[in-house]
Amino acid sequence: MAWLLLKIQANEQNADTISDALMDLGALSASIEDAFAETANEQAIFGEPSSEDIQYPPPGIWQQNIVTAMFDADTNVEQVIQTLSTATNISHFQYSTEVIEEQDWVRATQAQFDPIKITDKLWIVPTWHQSSWQETAQQDAINIMLDPGLAFGTGSHPTTHLCLEWLTETMPAHSVLDYGCGSGILAIAAKKLGAQEVVGVDIDDQAIIASHYNAEQNQVDVQFYDANAFAHNTFDVVVANILSSALMVLAPVLAKYCKAGGQLALSGILETQTEALTERYSEWFVMDAPRQHDAWILLTGTKK
Repeated sequence: MAWLLLKIQANEQNADTISDALMDLGALSASIEDAFAETANEQAIFGEPSSEDIQYPPPGIWQQNIVTAMFDADTNVEQVIQTLSTATNISHFQYSTEVIEEQDWVRATQAQFDPIKITDKLWIVPTWHQSSWQETAQQDAINIMLDPGLAFGTGSHPTTHLCLEWLTETMPAHSVLDYGCGSGILAIAAKKLGAQEVVGVDIDDQAIIASHYNAEQNQVDVQFYDANAFAHNTFDVVVANILSSALMVLAPVLAKYCKAGGQLALSGILETQTEALTERYSEWFVMDAPRQHDAWILLTGTKK
């Protein structure tokens, strides 16, 4: 059996309407995504914890969107579009289609995720490779068992890779804060690399759930908290792998959590955003030369 994906361009005024109408027209599922996701124009719409000295954007929907609906493969797309136009009072749609063939989705997904080498000392290993992996030379390295799941961060993205490389050079440190922990991968790596106290925070409940689970899978003691309810003194190392727009407004918060003489690492930054963020954080940190992986940048510094 195969399925048809119908992808329709939408804006912030009509994306929800189009998505709801497609479900009414028999779509098996419908989703809304940022039309500029994973580009320099990606738009951050999710707020961060409140602070008296910074303002955060309200939650909402992206200005430009892609609404994706799944239908049976034999669906008449032209008829769907005509009916959709009548239902929504929108006269014209820009759309594309894609056919998805039936397959063993579990095996297909697992096949995309082989063990990832960060350095000779550190590897990210999906659990379905665990038994065979233990028979290789990499058993002497630090292995983080991690599967793709509810939250961002499997080690394959350049931003995560940059942070993990930096952590292998920086650890062990006494205390580490992973701000925006996602899957918990950076916090787990810091603990396995020798940090004594490691804390991860996030604004996403699913990220906290995933991080707790992954820490248990790796048999490490890491504490994870909702960022809105988190209160702590300072840390020797603060790392944040999140969107650059969030890094810009969170600068006073991250500076507050870092000890004098402590280390900072920021990722999720495109090359074109480097100068502005370096200038922003220079108020509190002596910034190092940026590191680059593909189009992505890692900024590090020492708290003044």
